[in-house]
Amino acid sequence: MGGMPSGRVTGIGHTVPATVVTNGDLEQRLDTDDAWITERTGIRERRWAGPDESTVTLATAAGGKALADAGRSADEIALLVLATCTPAQRLPGDAAAVQAALGLGGGAFDLNAACSGFVYGLVAAGAMTGVVGGPVLVIGTDVLSRVVDPQDRGTAVLFGDGAGAVVVEPAADGAGLLGIDFGMDGTGARHLQIPPGEPYLRMDGGEVYRFAVRTVIESCAAALDDAGVGPDAVDLFVPHQANARIIDAATRRLGISADRTMVNIDRYGNTSAASIPIALSESVEQGRLHAGDLVLLSGFGAGLSWASAVLRWDGPA
Repeated sequence: MGGMPSGRVTGIGHTVPATVVTNGDLEQRLDTDDAWITERTGIRERRWAGPDESTVTLATAAGGKALADAGRSADEIALLVLATCTPAQRLPGDAAAVQAALGLGGGAFDLNAACSGFVYGLVAAGAMTGVVGGPVLVIGTDVLSRVVDPQDRGTAVLFGDGAGAVVVEPAADGAGLLGIDFGMDGTGARHLQIPPGEPYLRMDGGEVYRFAVRTVIESCAAALDDAGVGPDAVDLFVPHQANARIIDAATRRLGISADRTMVNIDRYGNTSAASIPIALSESVEQGRLHAGDLVLLSGFGAGLSWASAVLRWDGPA
């Protein structure tokens, strides 16, 4: 990582809306069925935000849990990095509202790298922990249910809502971020976008699938190489939860077994920037992470963007 300051996770938390939308619910209004959705995506249900919920409310709840988990007060936070592609409002960014709601100190900004956003934010936090003078709060939060066409079975079945957050602080003794890889291929932006002047997300599923499988494998390999380790050293792989078939294909090619891979897409669908931190938070809750474990994270999505990171876990367990 070229001497870049390394951040370690000292607190984590997540939240999802209460409303559960099952495949059976979607059968009532779309030309689809549970078997079709499950076979092609691995999704059985997802959470959709209610009228009083937004990226801001979900982020605030997740951020509060991460602060409590880290034993940090709001005024100790030097910076908030809020990853979202579905902001509640255009100006100012949602980071302003979340900062106010949590009573945070320091600076705050929004980051939009879609489904890669959380890992981008984690890398940014790792780079900034040594210069901002305090802990950094990184939150991934999205409400995709509000930007999918409710009549489009190709996208309406895929997405869910939620938020996940981590507190990042300077690391030492070989812990924290060890390797990273991230990038963007803007020539593929048209394959996954909300076109100007249109209300709904449009996706070329075939193109995105091919991009995702290839990119996850290449990016994970690059991040592992940057960390100086191989796939066999990975204790837990936490990929972006976009499609179970993408995860299966990537793990087979990387040589990472299913028992070393965190998958929760069946319950939440694709929650974009919230996907990885929710899965990471649940991994902690389930006792799948221990001090010293090597964790591999990998996100991919609109842009077309990707971001992977390797970290030595010494955070909450």
